[in-house]
Amino acid sequence: MEVLPCVQDKSSMDVKEFDETKAGVKGLVDSGITKIPKFFTCHPETFAKSYKVSDIGIQIPVIDLEGFKSSEREKIIIDEIREASEKWSIFRLINHGIPITVVDEMIAAARGFHEQPNEVKKELYSRDPKKSVRFYSNINLLTLKEPAQWMDTLALDLDGGKVDPAAALTHTCRDAVTEYVTHVIELKKTLCELLSEALGLDSDYLATTEFMERPALTCHYYPACPEPALTFGSRNHKDPLFLAILLNDNVAGLQVLHQNMWVDVPPVRGALVVNMGDLMQLITNDKFKSVEHRVLAGKIGPRVTVACFLYPRPKHLCKPFGPIKELVSNQPPKYRETHVQEYIAYYRSNGSSNPSLPHFKVQ
Repeated sequence: MEVLPCVQDKSSMDVKEFDETKAGVKGLVDSGITKIPKFFTCHPETFAKSYKVSDIGIQIPVIDLEGFKSSEREKIIIDEIREASEKWSIFRLINHGIPITVVDEMIAAARGFHEQPNEVKKELYSRDPKKSVRFYSNINLLTLKEPAQWMDTLALDLDGGKVDPAAALTHTCRDAVTEYVTHVIELKKTLCELLSEALGLDSDYLATTEFMERPALTCHYYPACPEPALTFGSRNHKDPLFLAILLNDNVAGLQVLHQNMWVDVPPVRGALVVNMGDLMQLITNDKFKSVEHRVLAGKIGPRVTVACFLYPRPKHLCKPFGPIKELVSNQPPKYRETHVQEYIAYYRSNGSSNPSLPHFKVQ
């Protein structure tokens, strides 16, 4: 384990000092801290105002894709996805076709990247969105108006489904990512078809539009926290994009907001979690809403999550879109047209914990 040079009382270090280490949260943990820096600490009111955690064993819906190509099973699955998307905006996916070996290797690759010596990975430390591969801790750290989150991130922009071969990643990591994303792209086609039919659209509607052409992978690493009651792994937020496909390791921490209660999403080996984002809510005119979720910091760790977000290709990032016309025939559109770059820019300036969709509502 790499140990960073001693810094006197790391709990008092400031944001700039932390960022200049290029070691992230893991670097703090490796240094042996027992108290977290103040810029990670949430105000007590943040916790006091939080919704109650469900204690009645509620679980998110489970969608089993086994046999989805048979006409009888497909209808059942479409009905299940429609109900899960309308009532929960999130569901667990099993028998999705991605081999367990591929899933395990992806988790191992993400963990392996974050646990390599910092001298190696700090070469990729950057928040420049133009870089296809970058490592950072808290994307808006230097402009953040909210407490920082207890996590580090490896972000991979995978236009074409492959990692940039020039990136300073080990072959094991690069190969595991490419293999996993190849399977996720195939799964995306299936999900687009099923979601289209669940919306009452032609089965190829979402697959042939520009909404979800390009995958981007974020490999989050949540180290064990010495004071987990004072911070979050990831604060409550809604994803800004259309759809996220999440792969978690065996450490708990994810919660979703349902009927004003936080519901635990315990890890299940090999399963995936699919959730709706703000732009899915916008194009469906509120039929499928985005889901608020968070990750708790914990003394047990590290926790690893691989999230695949689906974007338009770069040439379509400024293409205007609004509610799908077929979905507003019986009611007026609730949102004005926007494009992905505009929405993401507002989302970041507004703060991820604050709702952004109201800004795009038709007045």
